[in-house]
Amino acid sequence: MPRYCLCLTFVAVVAAGVSNADAGKPNVVILYADDMGFGDLGANNPASKIPTPNLDRLAAEGMRFTDGHSSSGICTPSRYALLTGRHHWRDFHGIVNAFGPSVFADERVTLPELLRSGGYATAAVGKWHLGWDWDAIRRPEAKQVKKERGRPVLAHTDYDWSKPIPDGPLAHGFDYYFGDNVINFPPYCWIENDRVLDVPDMTIDGKFDEPTKEGRWEARPGPMVSGWDFYAVLPTITDRAVGYIEERVGDTQPFFLYVPFPSPHAPIIPNDEFDGTSDAGPYGDFVVETDAMCGKILDALDAHGCADDTIVVFTADNGPEKYAYARDEKFGHWSAEPFRGLKRDIYEGGHHVPFLIKWPGVTEPGAVCDALVSQIDLMATLAAAAGLDLPAENAAEDSFDITPLLRGQASAVRDVHVHNTREGRYAIRVGDYVLVAAKDGYQSGRNAAWEQARGYPADDGGPVELFDVRKDVGQKTDLASALPEKVEELRALLDEILAGERTAP
Repeated sequence: MPRYCLCLTFVAVVAAGVSNADAGKPNVVILYADDMGFGDLGANNPASKIPTPNLDRLAAEGMRFTDGHSSSGICTPSRYALLTGRHHWRDFHGIVNAFGPSVFADERVTLPELLRSGGYATAAVGKWHLGWDWDAIRRPEAKQVKKERGRPVLAHTDYDWSKPIPDGPLAHGFDYYFGDNVINFPPYCWIENDRVLDVPDMTIDGKFDEPTKEGRWEARPGPMVSGWDFYAVLPTITDRAVGYIEERVGDTQPFFLYVPFPSPHAPIIPNDEFDGTSDAGPYGDFVVETDAMCGKILDALDAHGCADDTIVVFTADNGPEKYAYARDEKFGHWSAEPFRGLKRDIYEGGHHVPFLIKWPGVTEPGAVCDALVSQIDLMATLAAAAGLDLPAENAAEDSFDITPLLRGQASAVRDVHVHNTREGRYAIRVGDYVLVAAKDGYQSGRNAAWEQARGYPADDGGPVELFDVRKDVGQKTDLASALPEKVEELRALLDEILAGERTAP
């Protein structure tokens, strides 16, 4: 994905709204989009064919970052990095597959754990995708019925659904969880805290007669509750998030609400009321619906008198899926605009994402910041906002406190960032330069027609690529052969960072 789209909301003391005993500890809400491109957002791309009025308003009321990044070009690693302040590649590279284990080591300090230690109530509502101990509820006699992409597929009868599911959100800092884990992975059911709300009573093969509105269902086979409605997932998650805010009214305890949306990730299924609301096809309509869901949560903060005391951050886990190529050809809308690359790629489009932060009284309305920032920086920043010290060990090794940027007191906080999706393939950003330490930055595959239409030269076949992204944001001109000393400098720094234990002060 291009840079992540993430929303943090801090809710502070107001007379009739959600109040905190300690006015110095704002509430926090993170709204996290899934597979949304930097260029989908109107505030980032005036030529976008997708209306995003709620997020555009957020940008106008807060600070818009033009150089914000996720840690990875795929889901699980970016979420891990956001919630730990640590580059994912220090621990793993891939996603958690269906019924996969937790990615968190027991000793790893997470953002919700840190905030909870400072007196916060913590909740996650939406897509988890960071693993559970599903084997704890798997029946001893259970056997896989087949393999899908080399992975075992189990039936609904293979699990004891009456048992709690360990090692999920509750084990890693959240007091409350509600969601469906991952929209296109089994089990297809609602999970509240550590138990399913309804017992899966059928096993699907992942094939449906009804088509999606764009792309494929991408639904993995496995257990499902009869009557499960994929279209209900996004609005239900939003209603639960709004409900959580309403339940906190009058409570003096500050709260952290993490809302990772399942959209506009596949299956691309905007609800009917959003059909035709964009000029970029069903995906565009799904982005419109995602924007509307963000609006509902922001409206809930307004309705309860919290807006003036709330920090809001919006970002996404990675760039848009490869369906973006066909969408650009058909509708003339490039979701990763102005970048090259998509989800999984280590070109900018894979991890350069929307990034908005509103902190009334701190960020100037309508401010634009061109400094290099990362989702990884949220942990140190939120710790500082809550007046908490980061633990000396097992916490936030790569997280920089970007508060000086939010206050307009600095032009830069970090000058290095390492991007990675697959093991052995890295890109390192230092100042204006990006070294793609691989033959090219594609992981999802090259689209020659798109490159030709955009005026990209043929690949020169070199072992690495070097770009000046301040002058060449689309990464068209490879400078590796012209600047060999810069290549070696960045190679050496990359090796040093990969061998080191932290990048943050």
